[in-house]
Amino acid sequence: MKIAMLARNPNLYSHKRLVEEAEKRGHEIEIIDTLRVYMNITSHRSEIRYKGEPLVGFDAVIPRIGASITFYGLAVLRQFEVMDVYPLNESVAIGRSRDKLRSQQLLARRGIGLPVTGFAHATQFADDLIDMVGGAPVVIKLLEGTQGVGVVLADTASSARSVIQAFGGAKVNILVQEFIKEAGGTDIRCIVIGERVVASMKREGAADDFRSNLHRGGSADTVRITPEERSTAVRSARILGLNVAGVDMLRSNHGPVVMEVNSSPGLEGVEKATGLDIAGQIIEFIEKNAKPNKTRTRGKG
Repeated sequence: MKIAMLARNPNLYSHKRLVEEAEKRGHEIEIIDTLRVYMNITSHRSEIRYKGEPLVGFDAVIPRIGASITFYGLAVLRQFEVMDVYPLNESVAIGRSRDKLRSQQLLARRGIGLPVTGFAHATQFADDLIDMVGGAPVVIKLLEGTQGVGVVLADTASSARSVIQAFGGAKVNILVQEFIKEAGGTDIRCIVIGERVVASMKREGAADDFRSNLHRGGSADTVRITPEERSTAVRSARILGLNVAGVDMLRSNHGPVVMEVNSSPGLEGVEKATGLDIAGQIIEFIEKNAKPNKTRTRGKG
């Protein structure tokens, strides 16, 4: 099988592991710098080019598209889909997951547990927005933030109002969410492949940080999840249309609440915490599912 990986940094742990496992199974895999791809989208002459040559003969594509290049990365992935190359995660599904508001709306519509969430652009009714989600403390997020960047915990109503107004001055959209105090600065990440949770870990933030992101100094360990948590993770990935996902949940007093569904979960933390071969299971999923014309949306929507 010939596999393309859309990724900008071939030296990241996740990318090296996927290459290692693909080659171990006898596949040919090429890492393609997403931003250096260019395309001919003419009818009947669709073509993807890279370094002066056409990209042809690929059976599958693994999108590892950074959040900062989502627009262009999804355009490239859609072109692969139009040309009947099987995507590990489809462009439409990645687009849903990258839009924090849209993903929460889709999950809420299907009854997935979520923290009480408000969304706003104008800030003149900041106090009402804070009351709407249950009052301080609240978590305030930029829609475009990743890896804990653009996420603020406001302990009091006055500090929450100040942060909301500051973000408003920057003309950005914001999410305001209830703070799940009982989670104790920890969350659970479940790795979903297909219809199964294949690994789960508990992430704990640094001593002085409520965020549990490993990129921000958090730690990870294995955790036994409940049947409800397992079902919530699988359903969340399915609702967004993702074949592979990292589903981040908090344990609240009223059950698991989903914080985010990540379409390109990092593999280093979970593989080291659990000792499991997640990269190999991803390649195995591709082996079983990569067939022409199997893309559900074919780049539409």
